[in-house]
Amino acid sequence: MVTLQSAENALKNVYLGVITNQLNVAANPLLSMIKHSTNNIYGKEIRKAAPVGINGGICAGDEDGKLPEAYSTQYVQFIAELKNLYGKLEISDKALRATSNNITSFVNLLNDEMERLIEASNFNLGRMLYGKGNGELAYVETYNETDGYVQLNTVNNVVEGMAVKISSVSTGNVLDSTPYYIITYVDRKNERIYTDVQNYQANSVGAGSKVYVQKSKNKEITGIDGIFSNSTLYGLSKAEHKWLNPYSTPNGTTEYLSDNLIQTVIDELEEVANSKINLISTTKSVKRLYQEYLAAYRRNIDITELAGGYKTMTYNGIPVIGEKFVPENTMYLLNTNDFTMYEMCDWKWLEDESGRILKQNPGYPTYSATLVKYAELLCERPNGQARISNIAKTLTPPEDSTSGSDS
Repeated sequence: MVTLQSAENALKNVYLGVITNQLNVAANPLLSMIKHSTNNIYGKEIRKAAPVGINGGICAGDEDGKLPEAYSTQYVQFIAELKNLYGKLEISDKALRATSNNITSFVNLLNDEMERLIEASNFNLGRMLYGKGNGELAYVETYNETDGYVQLNTVNNVVEGMAVKISSVSTGNVLDSTPYYIITYVDRKNERIYTDVQNYQANSVGAGSKVYVQKSKNKEITGIDGIFSNSTLYGLSKAEHKWLNPYSTPNGTTEYLSDNLIQTVIDELEEVANSKINLISTTKSVKRLYQEYLAAYRRNIDITELAGGYKTMTYNGIPVIGEKFVPENTMYLLNTNDFTMYEMCDWKWLEDESGRILKQNPGYPTYSATLVKYAELLCERPNGQARISNIAKTLTPPEDSTSGSDS
């Protein structure tokens, strides 16, 4: 007979290993290439010494002259707070009782709940990997209370069922008094969302308001966009420590996709930071454009397989992945060996003092279990990464431009 205890045992002993593998390897191609570590964690923080430049005690001198002075490698200390990552599932008492005498139905019930939890966690982990770390999903361009939608600048980071808060247009703050908006439909063609609450004006929503994941403002892991966009990184000012700034193509310059453009950036990273790019991440539209480029020049499209079973095309052996969370017309060139997911522990079920993980929700005939992980993504060499922005949507540049062309 299936009991609450047997359900707990299944979650602990059967499903936890599957979930851990799915979230650490199969969640995202980028995540599958990043190493995990429990080192350099002190209390609630990561403290990591990062080298700046090379050892200075090198010279060419006289046969009997003075030996070089000792100028050891300079270091700075990265400090980053571990972020609290949660995933929650819920099972009703009625569902448990309905399957108590049928083990097959019980297994199907848990499988369904696990699949839903993994699906939601994979989406949010992928989104956070490419985000700033502030929980921002998009900003509001307009809203229409009559038709009940909010027009966003992008819908790449939102999905049906997501609970979000929208900041006040006047203050920019996420107010406790404003409701959670549950996204009921995403119009991806027109970049609009529909929610269960349509009283937007009363909640100070307007053009310029920002959409955040519930409870997550400024609490997410520092993703790829954070390395490029944030003015401070791991407790250090980019203005003061200029080597923290990764390579970016000039603002306002249209870049035409080609092997020459990609190789120019790769060469720059090798010369300046001795960085060896091993992953190119871009939007699916730019990836298709690159396929079009290869076909136009009669190049073969080579395919490689990444951890987690991802198959993708390559540039000179470097995987090129299409990722929905990359900003439009953008390409990231990354050395994933510079990234580490520091974690206090791997994914665990949150337990109470008695070791229980399935707990009744007070006042409701439901039980919930919560996955937890305390982690932060850290890049030890930010200047070894690159971003190409403003990639043109066509391959043929205007006659007066040779940017990124092979001619």
